[in-house]
Amino acid sequence: RVHLVEFGGGPVLSGGSLRLSCEFSGYSYGNPPMCMAWFRQVVGKEREGVAASYDADATTDHAASVRGRFTISQDNAKSTLYLQMNSLTPNDTGVYYCAADSNPRLCQSDAWRTGGFEDWGQGTQVTVSS
Repeated sequence: RVHLVEFGGGPVLSGGSLRLSCEFSGYSYGNPPMCMAWFRQVVGKEREGVAASYDADATTDHAASVRGRFTISQDNAKSTLYLQMNSLTPNDTGVYYCAADSNPRLCQSDAWRTGGFEDWGQGTQVTVSS
């Protein structure tokens, strides 16, 4: 199992930026290849897939709602997954979770958006005010 811990959430003004970090352990880069992703959830709404990264081929995917503003990246030397968030709006408010799974089919299609990951972090709150 992969252990995941998110950092970097907090309050921010609309138009501002935040970088979320997700430190992972219990996993060696590429062994096996891992699909990792960021999700967010607001109370009363369904969880939303934000971005995914597949370390086997370094491909990434971003939800349409964040494309061009958010960027997922991974530093395997630091065992950390990042989510750089720019041009934030109040609609980006929520608890952000990172997730990991060794199922390659998750990242090789849109399946990652369904949230069927084995391992999850505890979440970090992002609050964007206007």
